[in-house]
This record gives sequence, C-alpha cells and structure tokens, in this order.
Amino acid sequence: MNLAPVILFAYKRLDTLKKTIEALQKNNLASQSDFYVFSDAAKTIKDEDAVRKVREYLRTICHFKSFIIEEAEVNKGLANSIIQGVTKVFEKHDFVIVIEDDLVTSTNFLNFMNDSLQKFQYESSVFSIAGYSFDLNLTQSIHTDTYFLNRGWSWGWATWKDRWEKIDWEISDYHTFIKNREERKAFSKGGSDLNKMLDKQMSGKLDSWAIRWIYNQYKMKGLTIYPVYSKVKNEGFGKDATHTIGSSRRYKPFFDEEAKTTFTYPENLAITNIAQLKFQRKMGYFSRIKSKIETLLRL
Repeated sequence: MNLAPVILFAYKRLDTLKKTIEALQKNNLASQSDFYVFSDAAKTIKDEDAVRKVREYLRTICHFKSFIIEEAEVNKGLANSIIQGVTKVFEKHDFVIVIEDDLVTSTNFLNFMNDSLQKFQYESSVFSIAGYSFDLNLTQSIHTDTYFLNRGWSWGWATWKDRWEKIDWEISDYHTFIKNREERKAFSKGGSDLNKMLDKQMSGKLDSWAIRWIYNQYKMKGLTIYPVYSKVKNEGFGKDATHTIGSSRRYKPFFDEEAKTTFTYPENLAITNIAQLKFQRKMGYFSRIKSKIETLLRL
C-alpha cells in the first residue's frame, strides 16, 4: 500500500502534543509513515516560551519513517496554517492525513485512514475521511464498520489532492447563498451550527478553515466516510484550549479498542440514513443547549 503522509499542526500545548505523539507512535503503520509537522509561531509574547518548549520537544521525536518540521517565523493562526500547510504537502503527494496537537488516536487510526483513502481514491463524490466519530449507538443499526454523512469533521481527517484543489476558500457565492432560505435550510441539515459559523466567518468574526471546507462539500454534494468506532478522541478541552471550548461530554466517542486492520464499507455511495438522523440530533439545537448548560455547570 502506498501510505499517505501525515501532517501534524502544533502550536503551544506541550501536554496534549505529547499525548498525540505517543499515540501516533503506537500506530501499526507509524514506522512506515512520513510526517510533516507545521509549528506555528507565538501570537503573543506570553506564548513564546510555550511555543519554544513545543519546538524543543518536536526535535526529539523518532519512530516514524521521516519527521520533517517547519517552524513558522510569524503567527499564521490555525486556518492559514492548515490551508497553507496542506497545500504545500499536496505539491508532492496525492493524498494526506491531517491531525492536530490535541488529538489521541487508536492504534489502527493510520490503517483506517489509508485503507479508506485507497478504497475511495477514484470516487469523487467521497470528499474526505473522518477519523473521529460521535457515539451514535449504531452497532445494532448497521452491519458495516463505516457509514456516510454529508458533513466532514476536522478532528483527524484525510482527503485527496483533486478534492482539495476544488475548494473556493473565498466562498465567492456567499452573497447569493445568504439570501436563499432553501439553500440555508439544506445546509443546516449538516448541523444547526453551520449557518451561524459561516456567517461569522464571512463577517470576519471567525477565522476557520473547517467551515469553508464543510460549505464547499455541501455545494459539491460530497460525502464523508466515518468509522462506527471512533479512531480519535479529543483531549483539547480545557482552559488552555484555543478552539475547543466548553463541555466535552457531547463529544465523548465510542473509542476503538478492537484495533482491527481491515474494514467494511457501505455498498452504496450515499448518506447512511440512520446515521444521518442520529448525527443531526447530536448537532441539533437541543443538544447544543444541553451542552451549553453542561459548560456552565462544568460537567
């Protein structure tokens, strides 16, 4: 198998980064995989020491086929770091796996991502691979290891160069989309949070690569393949988090402990309806309100 390179984005959180690296080192395909690491520069003076410690640690890493570190001289922010970093790696590769410094992976994470990348390489309707999955209680509902949704997820993901190159990062049709109620209603089927996030992005109140990625997937009617048993769990919730804030209870996955290395997929390239319904409940207004209450109560 032609293994995909892994791109890791790091900033200032040494505690979670160590967990991310240690989990990746335990992956079955770690020693056969090339790693590209993009270390962002400090945004403020108070972050400089934390960034320095992260970079010192990164220079000690081994156990991978290669480990190439690129240290930014000025702060780019997560959105620009990911867009520019992924685009740069695509100059040499046709597919990539992307992970951030607060994610812990199962031992078969790289197996799953590479297997899925190979299987759907020539299926343009499949937009991305998600390593993370909500606990949707699907084991009695579907009989495959995977399912399709109409929305991607940014906690450990993979895609192909030809999909990435189609992205309109400027969202040039936003001025017509914002006036179209039917389009906005259809977009919200991927989650009640999407329209608000896109509006904030386009008004300059948010700087996210992910909402633009998700919107482009929606416009292209793309699919994302998810594992029933999550290959990723997010350890980034906490006071030092930059992007993951609030209660983590809604996001606790059914984490993969079986470590199987072969996977079964849906026969049809179409949304898995039962999974889509349960996902929409997870990302619906009621669940969001419940999560906000849990955050206030620090649950």
